[in-house]
Amino acid sequence: MSIRRLRNNRKTLRDVSMVTEELRNLYYKRLLPIEKNYSFHQFHSPSYEDADFDNKPMVLVMGQYSTGKTTFIRYLIEEDFPGSRVGPEPTTDCFTALMYGQGEGIIPGNALTMDPKKPFRNLDIFGNAFLNRFQCVQLSNKVLESVSIIDTPGILTAAKRKLSRGYDFPAVLRWFAERVDRIILLFDAHKLEFSDELTRAFGALCGFDDKLRVVLNKADKVDSQQLMRVYGSLMWSLGKVFRTPEILRVYIGSFWSEPRQMCDHYQLIELEEEDLLAEIRNLPRNATIRKLNDLVKRARLVRAHVHIISYLKQEMPTIFCKENKKHNLIYQLPVIFTKIQQQHRVPAGDFPDCTKMQEKLLGQDFSKFKTLKPNLMASLDKLLTNDIANLVPLLQQQDQRKKSLPSVLDVEFLGTFRPEHRRDPFKELPRDDQHSEADLNDWAVEKFKPKYDEIFYNLSPSEGKLSGTKVKEWMMSTLLPSSVLAQIWRLSDVDGDGKLDNEEFALAVHLIEGKLEGHWLPRELPSHLVPPSKRSGRNEQ
Repeated sequence: MSIRRLRNNRKTLRDVSMVTEELRNLYYKRLLPIEKNYSFHQFHSPSYEDADFDNKPMVLVMGQYSTGKTTFIRYLIEEDFPGSRVGPEPTTDCFTALMYGQGEGIIPGNALTMDPKKPFRNLDIFGNAFLNRFQCVQLSNKVLESVSIIDTPGILTAAKRKLSRGYDFPAVLRWFAERVDRIILLFDAHKLEFSDELTRAFGALCGFDDKLRVVLNKADKVDSQQLMRVYGSLMWSLGKVFRTPEILRVYIGSFWSEPRQMCDHYQLIELEEEDLLAEIRNLPRNATIRKLNDLVKRARLVRAHVHIISYLKQEMPTIFCKENKKHNLIYQLPVIFTKIQQQHRVPAGDFPDCTKMQEKLLGQDFSKFKTLKPNLMASLDKLLTNDIANLVPLLQQQDQRKKSLPSVLDVEFLGTFRPEHRRDPFKELPRDDQHSEADLNDWAVEKFKPKYDEIFYNLSPSEGKLSGTKVKEWMMSTLLPSSVLAQIWRLSDVDGDGKLDNEEFALAVHLIEGKLEGHWLPRELPSHLVPPSKRSGRNEQ
């Protein structure tokens, strides 16, 4: 890595640290005192802690059982994780947080909520019934250095809706939805069923539509006509549930344990998966922006909450008929919302759900509510109008330099992670006096070609080439992730005819061996790896 790149990375880290620290200070100095004074945490979400500002971006993966949640996560991190199991029946009844850590280890839920460095301390409000089904798995994984992944229990179908989880499942989902950067919802292209529990889960996600991405999984197992019908049905059903004019982004994918089928829409699946992985890859780049956005949304909700509480306090009688007045005010809450909107110019979108607010108010003592304090409201207005705006220039500087995720999410060659004791088979020889021009023109795969040819001819080529189906069957036996094999195929099929001759196949095996040894694939094929018979054609292009 160059000195210039090191300096850019250090400056990026400083920018991130400055913005995060300023967000933390603004919350503790301006917002938290108002939340405490007007009992915000009793009605809405708990207060933020240091870990909420310092933690890595998080991805929440959810869906009905057997939709491929576990295999999707394995696809992302390129390895199994403790407790993962794949099957057609419900195999996961736990919330599992996959986070980076030196050495494998599992932290149970109760211990996890005691760790101030983890952003899960406020989950203890859901009790032991939930905490016994919550755990953190720590892995020394390159992807998890930049993002954390939350695996959720499979949502029960209509046939199993009578089973009780013992805790408020939608409330837990909403807790995570408030804090994660992206929500990935998987559906099976074979069984598109909207159960009662799934509908309730959707209710928990309302208000976080901007974070939600839908994946229609196992799409290679249906033909193009069926896929079109299933896709249309899914979009129609999602539109009914979320009732929003904005269309949710639905990706077509095949993230599961079975070998991918060569179907008519194979290329569409590849392009859709690339788009989804690119979006996840960019999460670290946008993490600070998301935190700022969440803080602004929270501040606007706090402002609406303060006006509601102070209005209810103002309308309460001093001595008599307190209980009757309380119930009348709760009943008239929709009208009160409208009055506050008109008097204080608070946008309707900033108010909480009216029905849920009415339910919360039933158990409150209105006489303990606080009246409106101008100094606190002035501080809140300053936060929204001035303080947040001052952070925008720093965010713009950070966005220009921030790095993306490595590994399966970005197969670009990254020399900084390469083991130093191994010679990289993908790296070109240095151009110095020790190497002649003939050496530089040598094909790096040539000396290994005899053993690669033996594999090639054992696969029974036709007219000197192997079909894509035969090559795929052999490549899948290496157990490398589909995304990696797809990249190897793209690099190896130099002439783009959908088949591999003996030189192209030798190149593919060479790339596979390098990947299995722990090296990173190049994004584009370097000149010393281009098969000799294909070099003239590339030069002409």
